[in-house]
Amino acid sequence: MELTLSESCLLGALIFCFVIQLYFSLFVHLKLALVKVEEIPVHAPKPLSVVICARNEAENLKQYLPYVLHQEYPDFEVIVVNDRSWDKTREVLEEFAAEYKHLKVVTVAEGEKFIAGKKFAVTMGIKAAVNEWLVFTDADCQPATANWLMGMQQPENEASEIVLGYSPYMRKGGLLNGLIRFETFFTAVNYLSFALKGMPYMGVGRNMAYKKSLFFKKKGFAAHMHIPSGDDDLFVNAHANRHNIEIRINKDTHVWSVPNSTFSGYLKQKKRHFGAGKMYKAGHKFILSAQVIIQFLFYALFIASLFFSPANYIAASVFVLSLIIRSFIYPRLLNRLNYPGLRWWFPLLDILLFIFLVFNGILSIFVKKVKWK
Repeated sequence: MELTLSESCLLGALIFCFVIQLYFSLFVHLKLALVKVEEIPVHAPKPLSVVICARNEAENLKQYLPYVLHQEYPDFEVIVVNDRSWDKTREVLEEFAAEYKHLKVVTVAEGEKFIAGKKFAVTMGIKAAVNEWLVFTDADCQPATANWLMGMQQPENEASEIVLGYSPYMRKGGLLNGLIRFETFFTAVNYLSFALKGMPYMGVGRNMAYKKSLFFKKKGFAAHMHIPSGDDDLFVNAHANRHNIEIRINKDTHVWSVPNSTFSGYLKQKKRHFGAGKMYKAGHKFILSAQVIIQFLFYALFIASLFFSPANYIAASVFVLSLIIRSFIYPRLLNRLNYPGLRWWFPLLDILLFIFLVFNGILSIFVKKVKWK
């Protein structure tokens, strides 16, 4: 079987992309698939504060705040920051506060100075907290169990200043919901795996924790206050390292969140995240960009190779081998991260996610202005 120079170059590039793809799968993501799941502690020696920011979240607070208030943790407070809501959020919080003494309500009035998206509200919540260990979630989030805080409490190792949790989206049915859940899964696999590898680059504010002293020592969000998003991932990107980070993937510590129900709403959400990503450290941006580019080239080169014979047989073999290896790793992770139903759809969702990431990246070039809510 003889190949022309162009066919050899095409296949060489395809195999190169395949090898880089294998690196991320086998030497980064596989660590998360094989790591031992931590046990939930049976003791809670230190108090903690839960911080939730809410803007026009009356209905979500009614439904999900009780799951936070009823945590089986011996000493904790819940701080809800009402950020300039104009619905019934204030009334709902007043009713809860009258019943639950460990609930503290902080109100951000319209016209407050230096307001920059969610970060001002988060800062107000942190200032109101009386405890050193802060656990963060959102108003539309539901802890998987009453042991959530037991699992997210301050680690025994005092050097650990940040804990990254996991927050899957609820199943609602439909292709969009499947794509949202798969994208959330893959994002979590990436940031949790790189944290295990000693290169933490982000966290998700729906389920994470850190020390109050770290926040003020690093001057809070001062370095990126002008970015509407990034109260979670930019803070971790700037201040996490291999020595002060831990992850939590025990299913008792998961926090379920309400997904977007429209494609436009989902695009708006991802646009906010994309804007924050531009502020990541250079090394992190390079690696994350390389992942998307390599995947794009892998698919593009594979399709191009199909038009050449006998190169198409080799390309098909490489593609099938890639699919087999990835199908061994990622369905296992889907089970571990509470998405067992998606494992049968992995090949299709993997391709759709890649198409969406490319589309969102192009769209982000032209759409500049974003808001928190």
